[in-house]
Formats: sequence, structure tokens, C-alpha cells
Amino acid sequence: MTKNSAAVAAQRTELVSISDGIATVDIAPAAGGALVSYRWWQDGAAVDWLRPADPAAISRRDAGDMACFPLVPYSNRIRNGRFEFAGRSIQLPTGPDDPHHEHGHGWRHPWAVVNHEASMIILRYRHAADSWPWSYEAEQEISLADGRLSMTIAVRNLSDAPMPVGFGLHPYFPSTPWTHVQARVSGMWETDAEVLPILHVLLPAGADPSIGFDVSEVDFDTVFTGWARRARISWPEYERQLDIEAEAPLDFLVLYTPPGEPFFCAEPVSNITDAFNRMDDEQIDTGCIVLEPGQKQSAGVRFTPSLAV
Repeated sequence: MTKNSAAVAAQRTELVSISDGIATVDIAPAAGGALVSYRWWQDGAAVDWLRPADPAAISRRDAGDMACFPLVPYSNRIRNGRFEFAGRSIQLPTGPDDPHHEHGHGWRHPWAVVNHEASMIILRYRHAADSWPWSYEAEQEISLADGRLSMTIAVRNLSDAPMPVGFGLHPYFPSTPWTHVQARVSGMWETDAEVLPILHVLLPAGADPSIGFDVSEVDFDTVFTGWARRARISWPEYERQLDIEAEAPLDFLVLYTPPGEPFFCAEPVSNITDAFNRMDDEQIDTGCIVLEPGQKQSAGVRFTPSLAV
């Protein structure tokens, strides 16, 4: 076996798949429990509803370059990786390329497969207390039915003290010149140079997700508030659309639309950015959840594609 073929074989063994006969999802448990792809086939050609990971990303086990990864035990950034909770000072590891310990633990560690059937899989990640001084368990249930992708993410506090938590999903979608997004929201957080929230404001004129916008015409890296937990993405040049439906407490939507990139993100999440540092402000809905010992919180997200007929 050549070096390249050995690498390909090793890569294949890292992936597991589910299928319902219409859709197929590939998953890389070792790469942060991330989805590698979610696709249909039309006239022999792949229709990718999420941005598919390339072989190099799979080989690197790079969850950030996958199709979707889990956000636990919080979404987005904590300023300088530091916060106070219940009289405790928590300092998470930071570095020049990750100054705010972005997106927590789940995407950084392997997940175990605890159940795998033809069209459903359950993944689990267990975190032992360290710089994050609480032990917890997270699960993802990923399933397909009639071509629709359903994902449920859950977090359970395994420690003997209350634990602050947030969670969600970080999906990447293909971006084309005409990709359009509509999602009913009521406000948004302006951010500083480090993409940390500084001011809650009304929606911007000309780029209001409630009315809808073309991805190619905006530059968002923003938490939107008052989200109705519904969004629609359309690719009119391909006559395709995807509806997203989330469950409470995924009440916030992060939109990330980097200019010139072939992807964008629409992330259903339960907390605003830097939520743990704002918990004492009663005028702000941070979305922070406090789990008592043994308590569990979960929510589902459903992705429903459709093609013009």
C-alpha cells in the first residue's frame, strides 16, 4: 500500500455515515464530533446542503473546516477566556490565535459513538473538570428522515455544583452570488474589533434579516436577538432552498458572512457572545443557563431542504 493510499484508508476509517435513501450524512467523531457533509443526489450530481469538508480538513481532524460542529459548553467567545461565577474565578486557556477560548470544548475533542443505526447516530463527549471546573457530558443525536436532517444537542452537569452553560450548532452553508437568507429577528449586538459585544441595537437598514438579505452584500459576524427560531436559505440560481427550525432555548442566531468566501454561517445558539461576563446585568437577555448537579438541557434543530420540481 502506498503512503497516499494508506492515508486515504485511514481517513475513511475515521468517518461514519448515515443515510435514509435520499440524503447521506458523513460524520467525523474524532474531529470534534463534526459533520463532514450533508448531501442529496440529483441526476447523478451531488447537492450539498452544508459546505462539505475537503480531504485535507478531514486528515487534519479540523472541525472548523467541516460542515457543522457542536458548540458546548457555550457559543462564541469569552473575553480573554475569563469570567466569574458563584464566587469563583475561571480562567480558560488562551493564545495568540485563540485569545477568547472560542466555542468551548466540544469541537476540540473526539466524541464517542454510542449508537449507530442506518439513519441515526448518537455521539457523546465527556469533559472532566480542569480549567473549566465542572464535569459534564454532551450528546448529539443526528438523524435523517425523508431527506431532512435533525440534530439534537444536550448537555448534562456531572459535577456537584451549579454550572453555567450555553450550547448550539455551527453549520456552514455554501455561498453563491445570489444566496439569500431570511430570519425574523428583533435586534443585534454591535461588536468591538475583537468581535465581542458592546451595544445592543436595532436592526440595520438595508440588511435586516427579518426582511431578507443577499449574503454577498453584507459583512456580518453578529449575534441577532429576538430570533423566532426559523430561517430560510435560498439559492435561486439552483432553485433550491433550506428551512431551519430550532427549539428553545436556541433563541439567538449568529450570522457570519465573510466577504469573498464560498461559505457563510447561520448558527442557532442559546447564548449571546461573552454571556458569562454579563450574567449580573438584569437588563440583558444573555441566554445563560445554570444547570444544577445532574440537570440536563437539550434542544433540536431541523434542516429541511427542497428542490424545485
